[in-house]
Amino acid sequence: MNILRDKQILLGVCGSIAAYKVAELARNLTLAEARVDVVMTAAAQQFVGPATFQALTRRPVLTDMWALPEDGVVGHVSLGAHTDLIVIAPATANTLARLAAGISDDLLTTAVLATRAPVLCAPAMNPNMYVNAATQENIATLRRRGMLVLEPNEGLMAEPVTGRGRLPEPAALEGEIRALLGRRHGPLRGRRVVVTAGGTHEPIDPVRFIGNRSSGQMGYAMAACARDAGAHVTLVSGPTALTPPAAVEVVRVDTALHMRDAVLDACTGADILIMNAAVADFRPGHMIDHKIKKTGEEGMILHLALNPDILGEMAHRRDLFKVGFAAETDDLIANARVKLERKGLNLIIANDAVASIGRPDIQVTILDGVEIYTLPIQTKPQAAATIIDEVVQRFNRWLAHARLPASEMPADTDE
Repeated sequence: MNILRDKQILLGVCGSIAAYKVAELARNLTLAEARVDVVMTAAAQQFVGPATFQALTRRPVLTDMWALPEDGVVGHVSLGAHTDLIVIAPATANTLARLAAGISDDLLTTAVLATRAPVLCAPAMNPNMYVNAATQENIATLRRRGMLVLEPNEGLMAEPVTGRGRLPEPAALEGEIRALLGRRHGPLRGRRVVVTAGGTHEPIDPVRFIGNRSSGQMGYAMAACARDAGAHVTLVSGPTALTPPAAVEVVRVDTALHMRDAVLDACTGADILIMNAAVADFRPGHMIDHKIKKTGEEGMILHLALNPDILGEMAHRRDLFKVGFAAETDDLIANARVKLERKGLNLIIANDAVASIGRPDIQVTILDGVEIYTLPIQTKPQAAATIIDEVVQRFNRWLAHARLPASEMPADTDE
């Protein structure tokens, strides 16, 4: 599933130094097979030339309301009517004010006024302009009308000042675009998905812990793909150096006990649980409250306690579609089958732990109790996209089965 494929996106570029960042966004959307029409205001052309966007999108750049191809004099109206999404980035204070007032005196504002498609605005401006009461009131007005207006980033501006007013990075903007399209067109729209990722750190003392080499890459990729499919995603993440996907709710945890509590809370009202985290099986039975010193020549005996089985505790949840991961070093398929049945999972993803943990590539085998097949070695985002496709198909079949009349439901057994 590629939520951007064949989507018509109108990208409005306004007069800000941040316009140079949007060139990368236009390129990435085009590479993802979206059809990107760029509309540049007169001020935007003072910062970046139309030829840049035309080269990156391989489509004409639109700058003049009265010089549109094909549609002639009504082109400025039909432009907004024939799009799946309008993105305005960077959105200046001037453009936000004109949109809030309903003014349509150029091609971009006219297209917005004439569209029924969702509109995403990414403001970028001087920090004092952004916090000005007029700008804030205009943003509040646009949000009340249903526009998605992102918060700008905080940091050093083009001029020597620091504050909130920086345009989000292209990857974050693309994530927001994917999420917005997913909520309208994705197969999981309206669903709530919980994804766990990363390892856990079980403290020995204030500076040492028991952990593993999990990087969180696979779980973060799963969360992004579930978001693209339209789901409201809660990502329960153990410690990791990764940047979370945009438009995803993130709950950060450290230990297995913390993760257990976070998962149980997040799964209230959830439809799907994807348990990818490499949760430590054991934890020190007692944490020392000071740094342990190395004394003498003898080693240290560490007493370990068993951590809770988070997926096992969810086995009774028949209203929840559950996906587990089995990272094994031997007997991969046999161990995965045991875990699938013992924990009452709907689907399990098996992989070689040594060959994949902490690495960018992975080879997985998908099992659901009946079918089994192995994917080729590929990047973790590629594998995540295939897995989410499989989850969607099986989730829909599971839903249809769950809705059968009681007389047609198979009887429960103890086998």
